[in-house]
Amino acid sequence: MAADLDPPAKARKKLAPPMSWRTRLSIFVAGYLTDATCRGDGTINRRLLSYLDPAVPASPTPRNGVASRDIDVDPAIPLRARFFHPVGGPAGPAVPVVVFFHGGGFAYLSAYSLAYDAACLRIARYCGAAVLSVEYRRSPEHRFPAAYDDGFSALRFLDDPKKHPALTGDGVPPLDVSRCFLAGDSAGANIAHHVARRYAISSQSFANVRISGLIAIQPFFGGQERTPSELRLEGAPIVSIARCDWMWRAFLPHGADRTHEAAHAASPAALAGIDSPAFPPAVVVVGGYDPLQDWQRRYCDTLRSKGKEVRVLEYPEAIHAFYVFPEFAESKDLMLRIKDFVGGTK
Repeated sequence: MAADLDPPAKARKKLAPPMSWRTRLSIFVAGYLTDATCRGDGTINRRLLSYLDPAVPASPTPRNGVASRDIDVDPAIPLRARFFHPVGGPAGPAVPVVVFFHGGGFAYLSAYSLAYDAACLRIARYCGAAVLSVEYRRSPEHRFPAAYDDGFSALRFLDDPKKHPALTGDGVPPLDVSRCFLAGDSAGANIAHHVARRYAISSQSFANVRISGLIAIQPFFGGQERTPSELRLEGAPIVSIARCDWMWRAFLPHGADRTHEAAHAASPAALAGIDSPAFPPAVVVVGGYDPLQDWQRRYCDTLRSKGKEVRVLEYPEAIHAFYVFPEFAESKDLMLRIKDFVGGTK
């Protein structure tokens, strides 16, 4: 009986594409960050996490034509962000702005993590755009809706010209906030979606910002049941059922389950704002080795059911968070697709 329930390894479906030992080591470290710093009482050892995931400094000196600086978005929260921009003169053409939210299950990593510093630099370089990478508040210390509030505050910050001096000078090109994009991966893509909903509901209150598009890279959604992809790909890199369960418990309000609007994109409360003309067209990225792919496809179906334009980018050989590993050919391809979307959306 045991042999029937646990077939030989060679008979099982592989759970990841071939990858270098360096990438495997990076994935191991990412899992270790999560598991080693999560306490039994549901809190996170932030001191240990800051040692294992040290913040990398901003780079006022351009790297590959892109400079970065850290800015205050709302000192009262406090809310900060890392601002990336192609190096240019103030008389140059205005560039679009990508408001970016990092992944990490709402609880881990930051705008200052090495992987996200590098990813945002690449987005700015490929797209010729400015990138505002938001250092939103993380769970479990700050549950729903703190991360969404912080994302919306970042849009308000961009909408107020009096605050733009923090985003000017030192080779920063003019910003065209009427071409603003919301982007993120995993939990960050979830945040980008919900910020887009909030914007769509109150778009008339913005004087300058206009959201032109939503870039959801392998968004983190869920529900009460286990989907076929979650069961089939248990053991795949980065994502596991146990980790996802913990992250939802840490983020959702006490007593809430995954029918809550934050997790379940098709729940009644989660649909508010999607049918507004101000809700932008979306690009949704799906990976073939991502256990969350069934939820991501359901998310696309939800948007389409409301008449929204959705462009799905399928990468059959991609693991969750593949795009932060430049060695994958799919990573460069995605950057080129993002460039096309940002450059072609008016």
